[in-house]
Amino acid sequence: MTQSVEIHGLCPAPFSAVKDAFAANFTDAPEGLNEIGARFSITIEGETVIDLWGGSADVAGHKPFTQTTLVPVFSSGKAVMALLIATCVERGLLSYEEKVATYWPDFAQNGKGELTVGQLMSHQAGLPGFDEPVDPAIWYDPPAVLARLAAQKPMWAPGTASGYHPISIGLMAGELFRIADGRSMGTALREEFCEPFGLDLWIGTPASEHDRAAEMKRPSSLPNLGKLDELKMAAFVNKGAAPGGRGSAEWREAEIPSANMHAAGVDLARILSIIANEGRFNGQHILSVETLSQLSRERIHGLDKIVPFNLSWAAGLMRNEGLDIFGTNPDALGHCGWGGSLVWADPKARVSGAYVMNRQSPHLLGDPRAVALVNAVYAAL
Repeated sequence: MTQSVEIHGLCPAPFSAVKDAFAANFTDAPEGLNEIGARFSITIEGETVIDLWGGSADVAGHKPFTQTTLVPVFSSGKAVMALLIATCVERGLLSYEEKVATYWPDFAQNGKGELTVGQLMSHQAGLPGFDEPVDPAIWYDPPAVLARLAAQKPMWAPGTASGYHPISIGLMAGELFRIADGRSMGTALREEFCEPFGLDLWIGTPASEHDRAAEMKRPSSLPNLGKLDELKMAAFVNKGAAPGGRGSAEWREAEIPSANMHAAGVDLARILSIIANEGRFNGQHILSVETLSQLSRERIHGLDKIVPFNLSWAAGLMRNEGLDIFGTNPDALGHCGWGGSLVWADPKARVSGAYVMNRQSPHLLGDPRAVALVNAVYAAL
């Protein structure tokens, strides 16, 4: 058996089984996915009650994984993206029921004029990627990406089905936010949440923070997308489906809200506690019950056109109904990220949580390491 790893952090006695499950992921994880470095954090009623970390921030095992380690969480950052859009809805700057083209007229090209903000956020736009291969460096030129997506013919009738938009949703939601708020999502996250509340979350991670970023070990196999077709190729496989060509430093510094958030895991759990606690955070009201209801309600439910799952989409978050990866409440909301990260909020139990790690798995949703931890929390509750 692999030598045990010292586990650090906070875990009160009633949750001892959670700490045991976290430790087991380093030595006896499902499918041989033993952790290199990881962190698991839980809030209840907005208070951090569990915050565990251990292992190494680098693959070679020379650099300890600490409280200050930042982890690229990939699509788990979409949960924060959804929350930022909700803050614009709260202030009356956006409406989920209004057409995207009302705010962004160029988007109406090629039959997209009727698509609503809520439909865009629930992956119904028909723009999962570019309709032909492109230079991967295009993602570092947001105006070029946005002009191309606005002009592109949708790959299915908008508003009729969900098809996961891995990267493109971040640039489109980011543009809506910029038009409505006047700031980029990365700037607003820093000014509205990180600086006043001490959160260590970054959309666009400056060079000053790069030394804290964990080194990721990529999955040993590709995710199972089912039978590859034109849509899946555009979303995941074609040249230019994902950012590339500029190196890791420029990738970290770019603002791609759907894909390159860097986070201290506990602060992902903390910011999602807004959804778990009727819109409140650190004694302040961030979202009204009405906005939370609009954010949380099901927008579309069915077999996704890109990822091989039946999904119930809220406005930017996956609903737990049918997935059973975010605890026991079907109305819990969350998101998973490439390689295994996971973040969720459960308004019924007043729980939010986050799992981050640097050994990636090929699971698109519900990495078994994360699910084991989530299930241990609910068993203790």
